[in-house]
Amino acid sequence: MSYAREERLALCALLDETGPDAPTLCEGWTTGDLAAHLVLREHRPDAAAGVAGGPLAGYTARVQQRIRARTPFPDLVRMIRSGPPRLSVMGLPGVDEHANAVEFFVHHEDVRRGAPGWEPRELSSGESDMLWHRLRLARFMLRKAPVGVELARDDIGTGGTDEPGANGPAYRITARNATPAVTVVGSPAELTMWVMGRRTAARVRMDGIQAAVTKLAEANW
Repeated sequence: MSYAREERLALCALLDETGPDAPTLCEGWTTGDLAAHLVLREHRPDAAAGVAGGPLAGYTARVQQRIRARTPFPDLVRMIRSGPPRLSVMGLPGVDEHANAVEFFVHHEDVRRGAPGWEPRELSSGESDMLWHRLRLARFMLRKAPVGVELARDDIGTGGTDEPGANGPAYRITARNATPAVTVVGSPAELTMWVMGRRTAARVRMDGIQAAVTKLAEANW
C-alpha cells in the first residue's frame, strides 16, 4: 500500500471540488497557495530548500507566488496528481512514500479541516500505524518544547511499549524527555496534526499538572 499515493489522490479529488480559493489550516494560504507549494516541492528543487525556513525562505516564497500566479489551478492539481517527475529525487523508488506519506496526509487534512463541520476520518489500521511510526520524528519537532512531552495513542489497548524489540504494540513515545512532562493523548492522526502545528484542529487531550499543560498549549515550536 502506498499511503503517499492514496493521500495524494484523495487530496487532488478534494482540490477539484474546492477550487483555488477555499481556506486551509495553513495560515494565510488558500487551496491555490497550497497547491503551488506542493508543485514547488516536487518540480522546483532549487526552491524547495527554503520550505522549512532559513536563508532561502524568501526565494522559496517568491517562486511559489510565481507558480500560483502563472499556472491555472487545474494544471496545478494535474501536476500534483501525476506524482513526482521521473528525474526528480522524489521519483526514485520508495522515496515518494518516505517523503510524502505524512506530507500529503497533513495537507489533505489542512483542506478538510479548513472547512466548517469537519469530522475525523476513519483511517485504516495500516495508515494509523504508519503515522504512529513516523511520530518518532516528533523528538526532533518538539526539541524546543518548554516541558517534557509524551505522546500516547488511544486507539489501541494498553500494555505495549515503544522500546525496540519489546512485545506488544507500541502506544507511547517520549518526544521530549524533561520534567515536568505533559502526556498528549489521541489517535495517530490527531497526534500527527498536533505535532505538525495544527493544534486548534487536532482532537487531543493533555494530561499533566496545569502549569505544564498551559505552558505547552501556549508554546510555539
